[in-house]
Amino acid sequence: MPVPIPRQRAIPAAESGQAQAASPCGGGPAEDSATTDASTTSATARHTPDTAGNTTDKVENHTTPTNLTLLLIEDDPAGSPIVPDMLDQAGKPIRVRTARNLTEAERLLTDDVHCILLDLALPAPGSSDNDDELAVLRHVLELAPRHAVLALTASGDAERGAEAVRVGAQDYLFRDELDGRLLSRAIRYAVERKRSESAERRLAEGRLRAQENRRLERGLLPTPLLDGSPLRFAARYRPGRSRALLGGDFYDVVRTPDGTVHAMIGDVCGHGPDEAALGVELRIAWRALTLAGLCGDQLLNTLQQVLEHERADDEIFATLCTVDIAPDGRRAGLCLAGHPSPLLVRPGGPARLLPYDNNGPALGLLPGARWPRTQVELGAEWSLMLYTDGLIEGRIGAGRERLGQDGMTEMVRRQFAEGLRGEALLRAAVNEVRALNGGELTDDVAVLLLDRVP
Repeated sequence: MPVPIPRQRAIPAAESGQAQAASPCGGGPAEDSATTDASTTSATARHTPDTAGNTTDKVENHTTPTNLTLLLIEDDPAGSPIVPDMLDQAGKPIRVRTARNLTEAERLLTDDVHCILLDLALPAPGSSDNDDELAVLRHVLELAPRHAVLALTASGDAERGAEAVRVGAQDYLFRDELDGRLLSRAIRYAVERKRSESAERRLAEGRLRAQENRRLERGLLPTPLLDGSPLRFAARYRPGRSRALLGGDFYDVVRTPDGTVHAMIGDVCGHGPDEAALGVELRIAWRALTLAGLCGDQLLNTLQQVLEHERADDEIFATLCTVDIAPDGRRAGLCLAGHPSPLLVRPGGPARLLPYDNNGPALGLLPGARWPRTQVELGAEWSLMLYTDGLIEGRIGAGRERLGQDGMTEMVRRQFAEGLRGEALLRAAVNEVRALNGGELTDDVAVLLLDRVP
């Protein structure tokens, strides 16, 4: 820990760095001659920050606030005592440490230093006459990025002082105009301004990260590939995680060169970012495998291998529903892996769930599992809705009863009879489920709708 500094204008040699040659190993006069005054405690005290940002010395549960500490970097502080006696806002003396160069400054720059007063006339390490006149300031800002810095310049050299502020100093002062009251106020102002700048920077960085995360998550949502297909597509997605755009649910729709439209929806167990990332991996793998010509049991078996290799825990699994619609749009093949069956709605007929007797296990549960493909007739005009369990597991009112597949089927049938289609139908369905639940749903919700209109 740093040695307490006596409250006086005469700067001790140990504090200014002038006595270090006597003890190259770190011990010597600085440790042996340490003194204290009324505003400091013994060298065995612990320094901790208080709520005001000042440091306090804690010794056996007794706490005494210490004064602000200023580090003066000036090539001849002993020969030119430019720093007058100063008091902080509480009327306590402001402590001063002095360094003749940046090497000494780095040694004295501990966490209890609040502000640096830098003489801009001090030469930077390795500088020449043609170097940047603010090179020493740039060195200090790099050395102490978290500390407030006051630039000290010659009287009347306001242009250089203003440039120092532009480079990163909190303020500048004229050497010949210093007095205790002015310097005390400048130190307090610089410290508070640095704190404000740091808080604003952290806030801006947080906002930037949030924006980047949102752009990334939006980019991970699928863009359906349906060029050339007469089918209409709509989708709704609501993650269960607060302030997230992506959850463990995933979906996709693509049309292969033979005219078949392939649709998929799935759900990775869990709601965190790891599950969301795994869902994206499965969706991308499904699209690649589908475009490569795989379908049915062969496709799901390959997806299970992807899941087993990519999941963070052996207990993680994913449910999946795939539908491949023939080019004429009148029939489809259905594969279910532990997932709710799609809902089929046709004009003039009742809404009904597609068969789920051949429902296979969720991906990742059983090695060597099989997923039979069921052929279903769709008809000439229809709407097919694929969804995740977040849509049917919401509660109905204050009780424990849940909407379930029967409640969802009746709700969609009624909304379809009212003339709702596409995006409007999905929006109404999700909003009604939320209203029945009495607020936001805790699970991810994904739902997509394919319509065929002759």
